[in-house]
Amino acid sequence: MFRENKSHLQTELFNTTTLMHPRTMAQLKKSWVPIYYEHVFCRIDEKKFAPLYCRDNGSPNKPVNILLSLEFIKHLYDYTDEQLLEQYYFNYQIAYALGQRNLGELYICERTLYDFRRRLYEYTIQHPEEEDLICQQFQGLLDHFIAITKIKTNEQRMDSTAIMPNIKRAGRLALAFDVLKQGVAACPQELLPETLKKVLEPAFKTEVLYRSRSQEAGARLEKLLELQEQLVAWTATLPELASKPELKLVQRFIAEQTTYDPEQKRRVVKENKDIGPDSLQSASDPDATFRKKGHKEQVGYTCNLTETCSEENDVQFLTDYALEKNNKADVEMAAERLPEIKERTGVTDLYTDGGFFGEDTHRKAEELGVKMHYTNLTGRQPAADKIPLTDFNVENHKKVLACPQGQTPTHTFYDEPKGKITAWFDPKTCRECPRREQCPVKIQKKKALLQFNQSALLAAETRKELASGECRRQNTSKRAAIEGTVSAIKRGRGATKLAVRGQVKSALVMGLKCIAHNFQQLKSWFQIKAKEVKEISVKTKMPLQGVSIPI
Repeated sequence: MFRENKSHLQTELFNTTTLMHPRTMAQLKKSWVPIYYEHVFCRIDEKKFAPLYCRDNGSPNKPVNILLSLEFIKHLYDYTDEQLLEQYYFNYQIAYALGQRNLGELYICERTLYDFRRRLYEYTIQHPEEEDLICQQFQGLLDHFIAITKIKTNEQRMDSTAIMPNIKRAGRLALAFDVLKQGVAACPQELLPETLKKVLEPAFKTEVLYRSRSQEAGARLEKLLELQEQLVAWTATLPELASKPELKLVQRFIAEQTTYDPEQKRRVVKENKDIGPDSLQSASDPDATFRKKGHKEQVGYTCNLTETCSEENDVQFLTDYALEKNNKADVEMAAERLPEIKERTGVTDLYTDGGFFGEDTHRKAEELGVKMHYTNLTGRQPAADKIPLTDFNVENHKKVLACPQGQTPTHTFYDEPKGKITAWFDPKTCRECPRREQCPVKIQKKKALLQFNQSALLAAETRKELASGECRRQNTSKRAAIEGTVSAIKRGRGATKLAVRGQVKSALVMGLKCIAHNFQQLKSWFQIKAKEVKEISVKTKMPLQGVSIPI
């Protein structure tokens, strides 16, 4: 049964704090603890977590603000669960931050933490249309932090980074075995055919994976797939088994890794190049996908981060995060997140790298009144000896008004579904043009045709803008620091490889890490302000007017 925790608002008359030496108490007040208690612990809205518990039955829940704070502190210092609870039991700073003025006031065991996480996960799965509760806390705390620090949010920067869940990279053979073993283990052992029972024996794994030569890998894979097909066929007559997630995974693996050959009248193994990036990568995490970015191969997810970047701010806060399968392009995530970022923070300028450039992103940004700034552009560079599209007079990115030499087209139109701009010029005039060899207009018998996509024009305009060294320098300078933010979250908060699996769990954990990062920034802001106050007090002290003489 849900109950709010308000006990911290009324402390005991005599407690550890009141018995402290004044100098010790002064040191405690200068630490991060009072900042956390006032600006995080007391700002947690416990009522939002009421749906996780029964309304009118059962014993009262452990305080949500304490459980949630333990999760924040875990990711703030990258603790394990054992280290976290040890700090909670014996570190008075942790107890004070969580509203307790004596050590040992409330006992919390590992099972309590696990149960709280399970409730969060199940609620998120059951309400996919809602923002998860951790994201709601992130936004609530962010609004409070911005109100305290009064930082500007009109300028922001965005970047994405690969996130790997708690899985191992597995080749096709190892993955086929894992899927098969998991499916067989989910079935009643006494009902299994003898050929499938052997899959669970240690000797079978040794023979299939460790004693096979590289040239035998294909044959071993076919053998495992045959056993998988046998398992699917056997469970087809048992609906209660066929509907299990482990058996669904076997069916998915067969569909993704094989194709039906009508000549041989059986399924054959696909070539590596024919397997899609969204295919199964781990038997433990069905959501993880494959992506090759540059020369690096990545398995798992991608996290898109946005933070403030105004030079007038003393510190910068993360304003948005989103975790998606890593086969989702940066431009898609930017186009999806922009409306919400604009609504919550009022961003007017967004700095990104070339991977976020795209027609959809540009259109969405224009609609929202957001100016996109890029450090570079991906893709092939246009030929230096050709006239760029920006030299043509194009109205509203839709209608060609004139060529660089001033010739007006005889006809022009814009194909909106395809995003294609077309213009026809007088071929006689084009043939006599001194810049004919460099012009992208194609001279035909009865007309001279200019045709290009709207995205190509947008790219040409961006390249022209980046041609200015000052513009590129400013864009790079504004965006560069987000690389440090990504590094701080991945290395300092343990996001390089998460301790969980699955997209929902990974998204919840990344939300906790982003909250921890923002609190770290809030701590830095208070330290900056304390230093400024100290410097002012030193400067305003009156100088000594002489040496006093004792009477």
